[in-house]
Amino acid sequence: MSSVEIRITAEPIDDHRCKFVVSEPLHAGGVRRFVSMDDAKGSPLAEAVFAIPGVSELIVSGNIVTVVKQNAGPWQAVGKAVGGAIRSVLASGAPPPVVAPAPKPTTGGGPAVDDDALYERVAQLFEEQVNPMVARHGGRVELIDVQDAVVMLRMGGGCQGCGMADVTLRQGIEGMLAQSIPEVRGIVDITDHTSGANPYFQAAKK
Repeated sequence: MSSVEIRITAEPIDDHRCKFVVSEPLHAGGVRRFVSMDDAKGSPLAEAVFAIPGVSELIVSGNIVTVVKQNAGPWQAVGKAVGGAIRSVLASGAPPPVVAPAPKPTTGGGPAVDDDALYERVAQLFEEQVNPMVARHGGRVELIDVQDAVVMLRMGGGCQGCGMADVTLRQGIEGMLAQSIPEVRGIVDITDHTSGANPYFQAAKK
């Protein structure tokens, strides 16, 4: 690993979720979601983050790590530990990947959600309802993936860097999904809002 300093920006979404934007790419193969230490085995980054007490879920995409914790305490302490874990894995010189590719789902077993079918339905909803709604603000929402019935999306245009992006996401998009596609279990926003081409606060200056 080069001696380039690894920068990590923490962006708390709410009491239970926080997004960590890392200056180094972590996972190139789409989106990986981990929900237990068993899931994390074989992925050094996920193992290190799951070793932190209270962490219940981890989603990695590109250079963004979204961490979900069970307790509603402040993010300062947990955030420091997560940042430290990400840094130590990247600095350890462990051979890549720090996030293993997703295992191929096995057929049979419990009532598995068909992510592909879900993706089609979510994509249609985005096209017909969500994007016309955010287009009024000059924004666009891009569907990245559906994994384990969790929708991964990225905001672009006027939504990226917009202070209202979280409100749009929580109230508008989650509401539409809950109503139209109740099988969806959650939404993960993998936008890097810090690098918005036209962040909202700049545009708002008179």
